[in-house]
Amino acid sequence: MPPQPFPIDDVLPALTAALTQTNRAVLAAPPGAGKTTRVPLALLGASWAQGRIVMLEPRRLAARAAAERMAETLDEKVGQSVGYRIRGESRVGKATRIEVVTEGILTRFLQADPDLPGIAAVIFDEIHERSIHSDLGLALTLECQAVLRPDLRVLAMSATLETQRLAALFGGAPVIESAGRMFPVETRWRNRPWQSGSAKRRLEDAAADLIAEAMDAVAEGDALVFLPGAGEIERVAARLDLPGVAVRRLHGALPFAEQRAALTPDPKRRRVVLSTAIAETSLTVEGVRIVIDAGRARRPRRDVASGMSRLVTVPVSRAEAEQRRGRAGRLGPGICYRLWTKGEEGALPAYPPPEILEADLAPLALDLAAWGAEDPAAMAFLDPPPAAGLAEARALLADLGALDADGRITPHGRTLARLAAHPRLAHMLLAAEAAGQGHRAAQIAACLGERDPLRAKGRPPADLSLRLRALDNPQSLAAETPYSTDGPALARIRAEAKRLRAAISGHGKTDPQSLSPGALLARAYPDRIGLRRPGDTPRFLLSGGRGARLDPADPLAGTRLLVAAEVEDTRPEATIRLAAPLAETELRALFQDRIRWRSAATWSRRNRQVEARQQERFGAITLADRIWRDAPPEALGAALAEGVCDLGLAALPWPDSALALRARIVWLRRQGDWAERLPDLSDPALTESLDRWLTPHLAGLTRLDQIRGTDLLAALDALVDWDTRQAADRAAPAVFATPLGGRVPIDYARAEPVLSIRVQELFGVTEHPTVGTPPLPLVVELLSPAGRPVQTTRDLPGFWASSYADVRKDMRARYPKHPWPENPTEAEPTRRAKPRR
Repeated sequence: MPPQPFPIDDVLPALTAALTQTNRAVLAAPPGAGKTTRVPLALLGASWAQGRIVMLEPRRLAARAAAERMAETLDEKVGQSVGYRIRGESRVGKATRIEVVTEGILTRFLQADPDLPGIAAVIFDEIHERSIHSDLGLALTLECQAVLRPDLRVLAMSATLETQRLAALFGGAPVIESAGRMFPVETRWRNRPWQSGSAKRRLEDAAADLIAEAMDAVAEGDALVFLPGAGEIERVAARLDLPGVAVRRLHGALPFAEQRAALTPDPKRRRVVLSTAIAETSLTVEGVRIVIDAGRARRPRRDVASGMSRLVTVPVSRAEAEQRRGRAGRLGPGICYRLWTKGEEGALPAYPPPEILEADLAPLALDLAAWGAEDPAAMAFLDPPPAAGLAEARALLADLGALDADGRITPHGRTLARLAAHPRLAHMLLAAEAAGQGHRAAQIAACLGERDPLRAKGRPPADLSLRLRALDNPQSLAAETPYSTDGPALARIRAEAKRLRAAISGHGKTDPQSLSPGALLARAYPDRIGLRRPGDTPRFLLSGGRGARLDPADPLAGTRLLVAAEVEDTRPEATIRLAAPLAETELRALFQDRIRWRSAATWSRRNRQVEARQQERFGAITLADRIWRDAPPEALGAALAEGVCDLGLAALPWPDSALALRARIVWLRRQGDWAERLPDLSDPALTESLDRWLTPHLAGLTRLDQIRGTDLLAALDALVDWDTRQAADRAAPAVFATPLGGRVPIDYARAEPVLSIRVQELFGVTEHPTVGTPPLPLVVELLSPAGRPVQTTRDLPGFWASSYADVRKDMRARYPKHPWPENPTEAEPTRRAKPRR
């Protein structure tokens, strides 16, 4: 029976011709065009295709399904002309010409043989999904092609990516465009947001209601429901009550048999297939005429401050929503129900963010180091990895011993890179195998990579040992604790543990040591060893510096030391979801070379004084603490200077003389060339230069009230040399010498220098007082005998000649005992009242 025609068939000759003429091409084809199963078969007959054709698929299920569909087209079994390789499973043979692999497999190929011997072409399917593995695989393959294999063909196939941008990355490669095959799909939005209303609804409730509505409104066809994760799938399934309808689940953690059942129509009844994003592309779920989109997706996010990665649930992009919608029109006219309003759609992002910009970059950094890439920015990445995230990842790898001080990969790092596991877990596996604990470490690594097998009312407790008990004896766990287990999850963990155990065999010794789960975990997460803080609430300080907490009811709440393997980045502190207790003796045995005594004098904001302590530290956590009784005076002074910075210069006991000196120099620096000759005594400048002028005077002090004002004046005086100080005193004198021989301070702290003086003390003065070079008139504030301002002037002779008469008239009545001569310019200055008669 001839194969069913697909729209992609019309452009296959042009694609084959393009790849015959050049070694790179881009194929743009919408969902349903048939590119995944038609293109590799069409390229087999090309003259240049003398080796294998490797096609990358982003998901294991899609890789299996694509290989099976192509083998069926050839009337063969998988493993003959067409095979696949995925993590933990391989179906290829000597005659295999087309090999469908998941993305990490290609990276292993390249690291083992950078010239990809025996491979004629590499096809990147669904590259628009922009996983970190596909971005890396593409960059490495293009570099391999440019340097070692110009005959290698590279084809990128995309449904939604901006193909011109990809073509530019390919150096102007030809773009072949195919039409799709999609029947009309009606889109129905909600009338109002499902979150609206006084009663808060869960996503699962809203989705279950919409499924029931859609199945009742549309009489024919199966429904494909998009939900963010396996947890939501289970909760929606529990809420559905649809007589005569089969509910199927579809996500990556399911056994392959259950995945296959979800893809296969049921001839006797309609189906509702509850799926994650796994069904967005590549896979065809037969019989679907209805799509119900909950509008959420799960994405990895890395928190820059904590260095922790977590999966977050976010709104889908418009491109993803359109992909999902198209699934309703693959076989005939369909309907797409969206769990959001038409108005909300405009706020959705156009495309999902590339994973390389948001995910944990440690695996990428290790692969780049193994490749020998010194500057990833120079490689063919659509989006180069962020510098900050890459630096953080490299710091972790150095901590694990995978990189040396120069950032080059070590022999240990190369061994880590060969294991299909996160560098943290690979490091733990190798260390455990060397200690004869490889089996237990493989179980732990598998638990961390798969869905939690523990079931409980509410959230399961954090203790990792409960999961290990479930693996060893689930019946005993169920009998002795209130927890049950997920059988399929346990089966997946056991299978993955078996694979990991086989991968590390041969790295061990014959003298097994007894290591607890916490000690094994500590090898993977040295930055997440937590010490319980004092108090009733189970709050922990992690060795990496971040705070984290446990549920007060958790069995580990009273543990002094633990290792946090899974941490949810909640605010203000992270929440520990999976951990294991760690004995202090184990910590010391594992990290003896990294535990240090540190003596430090620091400023305590709470107590407003310097505290000198000696602490035994592992990272940010303190294992032992004692008073530093013989702390050097200089260390105490430096810490007190930190307190001055914290509280501000106003907290210092400034004497009036020091404040006056500061004000005078600040004013004088604004005149002429004095800014170049005098130090800056403004608050910002003095704060920045504390170490130079103040800290030496604080040696041995621990509190601000121990600072003497005379010391502050001396500290400021020391900033100006003798000759400059003398010149400054002449240009801006601190006081005004009165005719009677008195010395009245000049106030330089105001906008202009001010002299406040009684009127009688200036009798006989016919020239206005000045300061500065060139001379500037002082603002003279004339005071009454009681010291109250009566007049302000910048022209004393003018005052005598004009305003003085009015002042005299008023003041004679108020102060009759004091002299108020008619001609003050000829009168004698005085500080006294008129003598009694």
